[in-house]
Amino acid sequence: MIETRWTMERIALLKDRIRAGFSCGQIARELGVSRNAVIGKTNRLGLSRFKNAIPGQSKESGTRQNARPRTVTRQTNLRALWAKPQLAFAELSGESAKACSLFELQQWHCRWPIGDPISEDFGFCGNRPVAGLPYCPAHAQMAYRPSTRDAVAREQRLA
Repeated sequence: MIETRWTMERIALLKDRIRAGFSCGQIARELGVSRNAVIGKTNRLGLSRFKNAIPGQSKESGTRQNARPRTVTRQTNLRALWAKPQLAFAELSGESAKACSLFELQQWHCRWPIGDPISEDFGFCGNRPVAGLPYCPAHAQMAYRPSTRDAVAREQRLA
């Protein structure tokens, strides 16, 4: 019969294995208990490796880092785009775009595909994209639509 009680010897072995960097599954196999039993015991003993891991906080400096600056910028830019009147499809004609091939495509080009991908004249828009987005303002308005939740919240603020 396998011993399933947490004796002092087993707890000492658990602490030793945790400090050595063994996974909970490895420790569980060695002790003959389930992985969840090991996880539970380490949490009750305060040995959890993730106890002090706060998302977005650096362990070295103790200063808070902004976890998602790109998302905040993207949302701000999209709200500014949605506030502008929607551009008509005629305004997005091929002559306004600086079409470029896949090989010419750079990070400062709009990545909106133009044409049929199997044709020889297929390319990408090539205009300057909105900061934080892969598309120019006209194509970003087409690609990113405000959610209905945003529209309802906007109407409630106006009412």
